[in-house]
Amino acid sequence: MKRVFILCALCTIFTCRAFCQDSTIRLHPHARVYTLKPAVDLPLVAGGTAWDLYNFAQISTKNSTSLLKLQSLKISNLDWFDRWAVHPYSHSMDQLSYVPFYVAMPLPLAVFGIDSRMRKDFWKLTYLYGEAMILTGVLYTSAVHYVSRLRPLTYETSSPIEERQSANSRNSFFAGHVALVGTSVFFIARAYADYHPESNYKWAFYTGAGLITGLTGYLRNKAGEHFPTDVGLGAVVGVASGLLTPALHRTKLMNKKLTVLPFGASGKGVSMLYRL
Repeated sequence: MKRVFILCALCTIFTCRAFCQDSTIRLHPHARVYTLKPAVDLPLVAGGTAWDLYNFAQISTKNSTSLLKLQSLKISNLDWFDRWAVHPYSHSMDQLSYVPFYVAMPLPLAVFGIDSRMRKDFWKLTYLYGEAMILTGVLYTSAVHYVSRLRPLTYETSSPIEERQSANSRNSFFAGHVALVGTSVFFIARAYADYHPESNYKWAFYTGAGLITGLTGYLRNKAGEHFPTDVGLGAVVGVASGLLTPALHRTKLMNKKLTVLPFGASGKGVSMLYRL
């Protein structure tokens, strides 16, 4: 089962390498690292929060899985890259997977408060962290709302019948724990790199972030909650949100006129304009 752990790590390593090498110029003590655009950030957070709440309300109305459906499930019908990682439900692994989750959620706030450079921008960083989590939530809740993929545990008859039949058993796609943990720890890594561009320890933050994200994915798979593909996608979403949210708010980027606008007849898309 170590392959699940390795899968998550590989999903992050290439992106990490690029970001570890970002900016080698020493940061001026009074320089602004990140800039917020209220006209963009406020509607983004408000709209994302509303969409997350709507999706959660819809997810709560999902029906349980019938016995007839459970009896028709066969591991052999799964794709080969998911078939090997089907496990029965493990309560101990399920509970253990919440440890990195509960540690990661408040961890950025602790880092913002402890680090002397970040402390002066505590509320700005907290807002950006919340924005990153909301954006991750938009992707996660949308996937769970519109895709009802049965968890691996449903394919194992040794799993408790109440777990197999529960409405929650239809929320396998994709791994929300992995995505949220990835967002948290990679946000920390990116913020530390931006506030300490001269540091020789940036690699440690990125490596630690990859390991924590991978560990979460490994535990969620061992608990019978997610397939490797669910874990991999969750890792990609978490890493992307954690890295890109602060990166797109870099002051030097904002000063070069980064503009985000809706496009399409009904405003169903987003365009980005970067002026040199």
